[in-house]
Amino acid sequence: MTHEAAIEEFRQYLKKEKHRITPERFEVLDYALDYEGHFGADELYVRMKSNSSNVSRATVYNTLELLASCELLSKRNFGENKTRYESNYDRNSHDHLICINCGAIKEFSEPEIEKMVKEVAEKLGFEPTGHSFNIFGKCSNINCKHNKNAK
Repeated sequence: MTHEAAIEEFRQYLKKEKHRITPERFEVLDYALDYEGHFGADELYVRMKSNSSNVSRATVYNTLELLASCELLSKRNFGENKTRYESNYDRNSHDHLICINCGAIKEFSEPEIEKMVKEVAEKLGFEPTGHSFNIFGKCSNINCKHNKNAK
């Protein structure tokens, strides 16, 4: 899958903010946009290394922060004291259910939440640029460690 629009958006952001435009940063961008689901910087770094990339860990961390700053990625914290990322590129707004036992993350979209965000922001004189809504609980997965029927 090609990411021409994202590449150009990132290039313009780097230029505007006076950051160096390097091939390594665009390699991180490609891997981040192709990553299915949520990921940490170390997970992305390991994936890149296992595919023979020469990108340093510091470059991965720094580039992920730049990608979040220009809103191509979203930073998430799911209660585990670890920053996770997910692509915003070509994705609809969504929220998350997080299992406090096994760490499973399920995404969902609920138009009523979107409506509520807009109403609350308008009521309080706030212009929303995004939101993050997480529901923590215990999942129904039979293999989850909280489930008494787990093997």
